[in-house]
Amino acid sequence: MSFETYPIKFQPILKSKIWGGQKLKDVLNKPTQYTDIGESWEISGVEGDVSVISNGIFKDKTLSDLLYAHGNDVLGERLFAVFGTKFPLLIKFIDAKEDLSIQLHPNDELAAERHNSFGKTEMWYVMQADPGAKLIVGFNQEVEAEGYLKHLEEKKLTELLNFELVEAGDTFFIEVGRIHAIGAGVMLAEIQQTSDITYRIYDWDRVDDQGNSRELHNDLAIDAIDFDMPDDYKVNYQTLENTSNSMVSCPYFKTSIIPLKGSLEKPNTFDSFIIYVCVEGEATISADGVSETMKTGETVLVPAQAHQISLQSDGARLLEVSV
Repeated sequence: MSFETYPIKFQPILKSKIWGGQKLKDVLNKPTQYTDIGESWEISGVEGDVSVISNGIFKDKTLSDLLYAHGNDVLGERLFAVFGTKFPLLIKFIDAKEDLSIQLHPNDELAAERHNSFGKTEMWYVMQADPGAKLIVGFNQEVEAEGYLKHLEEKKLTELLNFELVEAGDTFFIEVGRIHAIGAGVMLAEIQQTSDITYRIYDWDRVDDQGNSRELHNDLAIDAIDFDMPDDYKVNYQTLENTSNSMVSCPYFKTSIIPLKGSLEKPNTFDSFIIYVCVEGEATISADGVSETMKTGETVLVPAQAHQISLQSDGARLLEVSV
């Protein structure tokens, strides 16, 4: 099949979680009858959870199929040389009805050595937060491994942790080694490296309906925690209309926000695929003249081969992601 450039949509992969709720269904209109949906994987190349295309000439093909057949066109020459047929990012929406476990992710070196995986650098964009909802990001004081382990053993870990009261639009950069947790009442968009490696260190002593606790990974986690990490996790950014306002730029991804009202023409100067995540409103996106509509909670992939991108809306906010 020949390659055709257009905004590619995917079927969401929905994940039932012990802490999940109904916002992904009720607010973002994800198709499910379940009431404990914690995650919607929007674009995934994770083995066993590879996204399926839902529109256009490649409909019903998987993301892996597309990369095997047209990897250079989709990723661009630079990224295809690095990643081949492995898609480098995982895009999710997350709804926490209850607190998630306190956790962290290993860096590339540890993840490769232990799990044959990438590490997991990620960022969060808060789409909605109930009054009083919080996130845990980092420590609230200087701490070394010995003090950390003492608090963990005495079930006083939360005394060391930084709790952030959040509202829509708040953005956080979660580097590898940084302890974090999404709190009850928060719905957010997550952009991360392609990895599903998480080290749980505390799960609030919760059990499932069979009385079983979830597995913890404290033996693995102690070597992965960065105790010297600065408190630079909250992202400050501008919101100039019809402009790509930079939010996060790291070796694994670059994310901007576009408050869109009217029309915006964007030549593709990224030398990368571009992902657009609609976090508010509705927009029309065109790639080389082929258009798709995006609503809140929808995500599209624009292949690197696209030359010209057009965005139009009466009022929307889009996250723009490239590598």
